[in-house]
Amino acid sequence: MERSVLFFDIDGTLLSENTGEIPDSAIRALDAARNAGHLLFINTGRTICSVPAEIRRYPFDGYLCGCGTCIVYRDEVLFSRSIPEDRGDAIIRKIAECRLGGIAEGSEDVYFPGYITRFDKLETTRRYFLRRGMGMEHPLEKGGFIYDKLFIYVDEKSDFESFREYLSPDMEALDRGGNAYEIVQKGYSKATACQFIMDKFGIGKENAYVFGDSSNDLSMFQFAVHTVAMGHHDAVLEPWTEFVTKAVEEDGIAYAMEHYRLNV
Repeated sequence: MERSVLFFDIDGTLLSENTGEIPDSAIRALDAARNAGHLLFINTGRTICSVPAEIRRYPFDGYLCGCGTCIVYRDEVLFSRSIPEDRGDAIIRKIAECRLGGIAEGSEDVYFPGYITRFDKLETTRRYFLRRGMGMEHPLEKGGFIYDKLFIYVDEKSDFESFREYLSPDMEALDRGGNAYEIVQKGYSKATACQFIMDKFGIGKENAYVFGDSSNDLSMFQFAVHTVAMGHHDAVLEPWTEFVTKAVEEDGIAYAMEHYRLNV
């Protein structure tokens, strides 16, 4: 089989949201694909600092992070694009003005408000990162730091439309459901990250395989020829899905790799 590049989302795709681990069957399937000569990349909305240890323990060829704004191959950063500091500080001020809940995600840390907010999902995310020793050093509202993207929470008190309009010159909002939005830099996505890697290795799009489950995987599903949606996946992926595999906890990665014969 020709050499291919495999791109994996993390949460709900490789990493079980129930157990917090990569299933053993997935590890064996990844090993077999590596031994067959394929390249394996993580492609995630998470910034590089927040890739879980459970993922880093596996020898992936690289990490495409922050929705295409940071590309790492082995130990080399091939590409990085952050929001300019002045613009980043202005966006943080606008979050407060529009009465939103906000988290800024950078390559070195994740930044939360210095107070407890009214947004339950934001506070749940804060607890997740606190357990991993992140998000403690620098409050969001102080600004003065570099970051790559944001997560925004809204409710009936929020003026999200004004915020979206303010962002429109250089940022866009991806609706993640449940009154939450991922705010990413225009011109960058999981798809642009895929294209960067395919160009680097001179491999055609027909040999790109993407594995995902959520709405922020849409751009890489629109990019690739071979698209695998996990058993539990967002309906927005369905028009672009070539193969629906089983849930991650039901050996979904191994099942898909066997379907495409990527493990031989």
